[in-house]
Amino acid sequence: MTVPYLPVRYPRSRGAGSDRLRQEEFARLCGLHPDLVRRFVALGLVPAARDADGCLWFTRSQVAAVARLQRLRAALPLNYAALGLIVDLLDRITELETELRIRGRTEPVRPPPGTEPTDSDQTRSTQWT
Repeated sequence: MTVPYLPVRYPRSRGAGSDRLRQEEFARLCGLHPDLVRRFVALGLVPAARDADGCLWFTRSQVAAVARLQRLRAALPLNYAALGLIVDLLDRITELETELRIRGRTEPVRPPPGTEPTDSDQTRSTQWT
């Protein structure tokens, strides 16, 4: 006879520091082993704060960052160190696209190939200005 699985309830911290999660709770929320969470911190993929005892603390918003890493890892045949570079590049692309949107630029930064202005077009445009 097997015993049915019973869910385990973890106490939640209340008060001002409720946004912070200990490493074990963070790993449980992410569905990862705590050793893999430590590896993410060592690779610089997830920032963490250390207390005086050396325990790692995370914020709840970092759960989404870990989910993003897991999706990228499942989609791309790369190791976690390479995923750090991919995440940095994706973040930079997002920043640049946001800057373009703020400036109101909807046209491409570079003209499509073959449509670059010729010297005669440039001289005509400078004559009228």
